[in-house]
Parts: sequence; structure tokens; C-alpha cells
Amino acid sequence: MKKRLFLVLLFMHCTAQAVDLPGIPAFIDEMVAKHQFKREELEQAFRLAEFRADAIESITKPAILKPWVEYRPNFINPQRIGDGVQFWEKYSAALKRAEKQYGVPQEIILGVLGVETMFGRNLGRYRALDALTTLAFDYPRRADFFHDELEQYLLLAREQGFDLLSVQSSYAGALGIPQFMPSSYRRYAVDFNHNGKTDIMNEPEDAIGSVANYLRQYGWRSGEPVAILCKIEDEKRLGIVGESRPFIAWQDAGVVPVKRQEGYLPPSWLLDFTVESGKEYWLVFSNFNVIMRYNNSNYYAMSVFQLAEEIRRARY
Repeated sequence: MKKRLFLVLLFMHCTAQAVDLPGIPAFIDEMVAKHQFKREELEQAFRLAEFRADAIESITKPAILKPWVEYRPNFINPQRIGDGVQFWEKYSAALKRAEKQYGVPQEIILGVLGVETMFGRNLGRYRALDALTTLAFDYPRRADFFHDELEQYLLLAREQGFDLLSVQSSYAGALGIPQFMPSSYRRYAVDFNHNGKTDIMNEPEDAIGSVANYLRQYGWRSGEPVAILCKIEDEKRLGIVGESRPFIAWQDAGVVPVKRQEGYLPPSWLLDFTVESGKEYWLVFSNFNVIMRYNNSNYYAMSVFQLAEEIRRARY
């Protein structure tokens, strides 16, 4: 009985009106003065916005807290691999063009889209206005960040002609097939199908080009590796592993790629991931860090990379 009552109260709290959160009137004043929004329209939108306690709960308990052996199967599994192959076949022309224009491999673009939304199948279960308002005004640890993203969302909605209350997002307010935050949408999204609008919510071609542009803008190095699986001859020889070293220095420390590598390899870092059989060691390169600019997590970047590799193997 107590559990049922708790769930009812939680549901009521999750869907309460957000308009009474402290800071909203001042935020409306700011938007009117700074960006010439109509006060009445913003007041009406925030009266209809809902407070989402579950957004705060989700952002404070991210999936990264799981060990790698539990985290990995959520993203590298037959369903996502198969969906990735089908998506690749359907949008092969756009993927080829994105790789040529931005230098980002097609499979990496697919890895991002697969991890983020299962290629557009899961765009989020929150209204963007609800999530961003809740986090901007009732999540002090990152209030400044979400205040800025809420501002960017209002500007984006005006530019794109969105209904503020109809756009779905993640619990953090990320939007569309590639799950861009509003600021990234405005900065990096591109009209890749050249139909006169930039729509990463509904148009996979725009999502493909936008992901490639995002990674390129953050420093993707065409032709360089992302990660290489290695074996360790003697852990005592490794020294401090949390630093970038030339490849020859890793070799001297007994770090040996599982597969023979041809040609020059740029400096890299050594990471380890605990798997069922023990530990896996990976040398990761600058492009791995670029993927982390999408989501600042080693687990995330490795999931994107491994899903990309599995999709490529399955297709070819």
C-alpha cells in the first residue's frame, strides 16, 4: 500500500506545473529584453510546461554507473547491428556523401545514430520544454548549462517554427535522430538533403550530415584510427597509463596490438575495460576523444566505435 502511494505521489510530482519554479519570471524578462520574444506567448508556454522530477532522477543516475559488461550489451547487440545495416543500405548515398565531404567514416556516423536513438526509433519520452525547464530551474549543479540550453531551445523553436510544447526530447533535452542539444542543433545541424530546411527531427539525411559536421568541427582526423585492441606483455612495465605517448613508447612498454598495424600511428592513450574474461586493453587516439565530445564518457565512445565496427563487418 505504501509503495503504491509513493508511486502515485511520484507521478503527481513528475507531472506538476513548472511555472511556479523560482527564476522563470526573470527568465521570461530576459528573453523578452534580449531576444524580443512576446511576453504573453512565453508566459502561456511556461504555464503549460510540466515539472519532471524523473528528469532530475535520470540525469543524476546515468547508465555509465553500470560496469562495462552490463553497459555494452545495451548498445552492441543483434538488434542495433541489424538495424544499422538496414539504415546503411537505405541511406547509402547520403552516408557516402557525408564521408566524402567531412572525412568521417560512414560506420562511425552509424555508430553515433545507433547508440543515440536506434537510428531514429527512440527520440525520447519527454517534452523538450518540460525537461529543459525542470533542469534549468531545479537542478542547481548544472543550472547555468541548462539555462543556456533553454534559451537556445526557444531561439531554435522560433527559427524552425516548432511548437514549443510538441517537441520530444531525452530527459536532458537532447533533440532529434542524433540527439543534439539545442545549442548544437543551431550550431552544427545542416540541411544535408538540400530541401531548404534543417530538420534532424524527421529527416535522416540531415541527421547524417549533421553528425559528420559535428565530429569534423570538433577535430575529426580523416584516415586516423579510433581505437586498437592490444595485449599487455607485462603490466609492471606500463608506468603511468593516463597520458598520451608515441606508439613506439607503448611498444617499448610492452603494449602490442592484437592485429598487425601498418604505417604510422599517431600518439595515443591506453584504456582498459573489464570484460567477463578479465581486462581488455585499448590504445585510443584523437578521434576517440572527438567522439567523447558528443558524450564525455569512455564507455560511450567505445560503444559508438564497437557498434560501428560490428555494423561494418555485418554489411561487408
